[in-house]
Amino acid sequence: MNRRDPREPLVVEHSTPALQGLVRVMKAGAVYFLVALGAGFTLEYIRLELVALHFSERLAEILEIPTVLLATMIGARWAVDRLTVPPLPGLRLGVGFVALGLALIAQFMVVLPISGLSYAEYLASQNPTSISASIGTLGVLLVMPFLTAYRWDAR
Repeated sequence: MNRRDPREPLVVEHSTPALQGLVRVMKAGAVYFLVALGAGFTLEYIRLELVALHFSERLAEILEIPTVLLATMIGARWAVDRLTVPPLPGLRLGVGFVALGLALIAQFMVVLPISGLSYAEYLASQNPTSISASIGTLGVLLVMPFLTAYRWDAR
């Protein structure tokens, strides 16, 4: 019977496949969020500084939606391909849930306090069209990693 020497450190194996898959999903979700956030901030700046000043605020919001959706599609595809997330619905939706959670945290913990609005004031200042567009965009952010195709032969 082999006994371990008590002076020898105990090595515990933490690299189980389930843990590796969870780490991969978390990384892909964070990368996906950062790509979508970067595109969103850039497009928000363009919308506020260029389109809203020369045209109307509502037209600027409507014109921003297709470009944000395109950035979301590109970000989801890139994050899923780059971090090789298998095409399993649970894993892909997990990537979307991580990105959605980070987006909501960023919205409520960073953006609203910087703008000096409470949650109730933010909702009161929005019109129904922009609220439904925001909810739709968050829904697309959630499901886009699931909808992207995975290229197994890319590596």
